Amino acid sequence: MKLYSYFRSSSSYRLRIALNLKGLAHEIVPVNLVAGEQRGEAYRAVNPQGLVPTLDTGDARLVQSTAILEWLEEQYPEPPLYPADALARARVRGLCQHIACEIQPLNNLGVLGYLRETLGQDEDTVTGWYAHWVSRGFESLEAAAPADGFLGGTAPGMAEVFLVPQFYNARRFAVDLAPFPRLAAIDARCAKLDAFARAHPDRQPDAPPAQG
Repeated sequence: MKLYSYFRSSSSYRLRIALNLKGLAHEIVPVNLVAGEQRGEAYRAVNPQGLVPTLDTGDARLVQSTAILEWLEEQYPEPPLYPADALARARVRGLCQHIACEIQPLNNLGVLGYLRETLGQDEDTVTGWYAHWVSRGFESLEAAAPADGFLGGTAPGMAEVFLVPQFYNARRFAVDLAPFPRLAAIDARCAKLDAFARAHPDRQPDAPPAQG
């Protein structure tokens, strides 16, 4: 499989974690969002939406991270990323959709770029926008987080697939994460696991060289 990805894209990061958790071999094909490669003719031929990620399964090209994650869970059910109980699965899906629908879309590259370039907002305003929506979203996630373990149970699963990339981005934008100790603890537990470590943006082929 080939995963068209940008190293800092939270949607791509989700797919990298899930593929690693399921032990699925894949090739990373970088798409430089900052350079606008996603809007170019070559990539539009791969994904007409002009977005990342795209997963080329060998038989088809799948788009939109949530749809791809559901396909992965159906096609490769072991190890499962959702709990066995139907109510618990619905709860985890609700947490994932809260991140995917209520937090991430308001803070993606296109929105931040529009604030800067079209609306003429300065960097402090853009950063404040980002922090507001992330913090507001994290409040309910923190209330749902257990004191130990993970959002969906005793092992990391789909909720962590969504949470960890959003936490990474929050740190990049210097969001105050002190009010979210349970989420921070879950993120720290995930960071110790190889599947999450290998998916980290700093370890991707298109990540810039470390400074210093």
